[in-house]
Amino acid sequence: MTITLILPMTAFALAASISPGPVNLVCLSSGTRYPLSKGLMFVTGATLGFIVLFVAIGLGLYSIMTAVPGLNELLRWAGIVFLLYLSVQLLRDDGRLHEGETHKAPGFLTGAIMQWLNPKAWLASASGIGAYTSGHDLREVIIFAMLYMPICWLSLSCWVYAGVYLRRYIQRPIVLVILNRVLALLLVASCIYLMIG
Repeated sequence: MTITLILPMTAFALAASISPGPVNLVCLSSGTRYPLSKGLMFVTGATLGFIVLFVAIGLGLYSIMTAVPGLNELLRWAGIVFLLYLSVQLLRDDGRLHEGETHKAPGFLTGAIMQWLNPKAWLASASGIGAYTSGHDLREVIIFAMLYMPICWLSLSCWVYAGVYLRRYIQRPIVLVILNRVLALLLVASCIYLMIG
């Protein structure tokens, strides 16, 4: 693998990781609502969940998904249900951080599971593997995954920090309620897109 291949892989990983998607929206919301450490725990889970998914797809999981009828559809609907659940949680949020409520923050496991239910993660994995690796070469997949990991973590962290920035400068709970409702509606819109797409 040469530097001429690593540079396009890096650009692909950055574009796929930092562009808006369901996980990025949850990162932003987490930054506005919970302590930074809680948001970064979610980011770590989401990053590792994505890397495991990426390697699994690189090792042939995508072939199994296309070969087993209905499995892809089941995963799509599970993702929609999960995103709708997160949307409801955002809609119900009152914009205040009550003492002792940080346990409700999406954590490590939520981040990891969310990536497996996230169509954007599946698409980024399958297209990245297809474009930048040859077949089922484990070495290439691992190199790409190791390159992807810090880029994904830093990209998702940027969304959490953006939320922290917003929280710091917008102290009124009503503003956070509006932001959370907008994010909830964006998640619902992504669900509608998944249902009709």
